[in-house]
Amino acid sequence: MLAYPALVYLGLRHLEGRAASVALAGLALGLLALRLPGASKRALLGLLPAPLSILALVALGALLDDPRWVLAWPALVNLALLLAFGLSLRSERSMVERFARLQDPLLTPEKVRYCRSVTGAWCVFFSLNGGLALALAWASSAAIWALYTGVISYALMAGLFTLEYLLRKRRFRDYGSGLHDRILSGLWPPPPAAPLERPR
Repeated sequence: MLAYPALVYLGLRHLEGRAASVALAGLALGLLALRLPGASKRALLGLLPAPLSILALVALGALLDDPRWVLAWPALVNLALLLAFGLSLRSERSMVERFARLQDPLLTPEKVRYCRSVTGAWCVFFSLNGGLALALAWASSAAIWALYTGVISYALMAGLFTLEYLLRKRRFRDYGSGLHDRILSGLWPPPPAAPLERPR
């Protein structure tokens, strides 16, 4: 899935739109066939959406002989993530809170509010990232589209992850024993422990 932009670019560079769509459809079916044997019903729910959405788009690209449909998949992924994160804001626990509770089940109310804010920030990112990917798919060259969706968008995502991590460490000063935690605790020392009350 991560290599999809590069594969599309290479396909469109060496093949016509319809032939590239057929080749991508064959690749998606082949990868799906490798993953299906022995997969549980729960695993199938996670395996099927990506290759099926690719197959739907490449089928449209092949039928209409328009490669822009093949380029629409990253925008579709961002739309799916936007819906998942956005709808979680209407539930009791936001998406980021669900991930956070896997490491710390006892989140404070302040951390819960922070997780909701971070979920909203990711919604903004997925909206902008998906919109730009779609605009490039419809109005730019395959090379520029591949560069953005295959390199730049992942770099932006990594940057947002890193920025959020640093802001979280600076705000809450919760540190582990890893090297990065020791470095950050030197930049932003944890608050002093409350003194113990002496028995009267």
